[in-house]
Amino acid sequence: MIETPDRTPLPRAFFDRPVLEVAPELLGRTLVARAPEGTVELLLTEVEAYDGENDPGSHAFRGPTARNAVMFGPPGHAYVYFTYGMWHCMNVVCGPEGKASGVLLRGGRVTLGEETARKRRLPARKDTELAKGPARLATALGIDRTLDGVDLCSGPPSPLSLLAGTPAPTDLVRSGPRTGVGGGGAHQPWRFWTDGDPTVSPYRAHVPRKRRS
Repeated sequence: MIETPDRTPLPRAFFDRPVLEVAPELLGRTLVARAPEGTVELLLTEVEAYDGENDPGSHAFRGPTARNAVMFGPPGHAYVYFTYGMWHCMNVVCGPEGKASGVLLRGGRVTLGEETARKRRLPARKDTELAKGPARLATALGIDRTLDGVDLCSGPPSPLSLLAGTPAPTDLVRSGPRTGVGGGGAHQPWRFWTDGDPTVSPYRAHVPRKRRS
């Protein structure tokens, strides 16, 4: 018997918990992105946890800034940032208000709106590559800084929602070091993924960027 994914938006209490509890439980949930050109839905298969001021790998490690302000706000909102001058990525804000933490959405499987996602992700050679990686995920779903701070606990007409979906079986949930994180946060096993899913990215260790002379 195939279980029908739950279409109920996740409640705020789900996100108002320690980030390491929330992160693995996001696997299998449904992210919905609504835009004039169409709705795209995604089943989450890979995420990474970032523990704010306790985590050297987090954008909030040194405290609040204009860029990361949403991370210190109420849980259950989207934190969207621009990186490397070309890509957007999306986090889900967790924990109590005033204490920054979030879960980076690293990958997923598009389950609705594939045609819209393909138009946004022309370089993708196959559907499993549409949202394989955090920047690709944001691009496929049309996520940019205009969606920073959106409440994910709402249904339509909100541009973004996180639905209960069908949680990944606990025996398929794996964890390991975060991808591309260096320094003091390099070895934390805070990346979580669904074992065997083709939309999960391979692990890549941090490579320091060369300084221009």
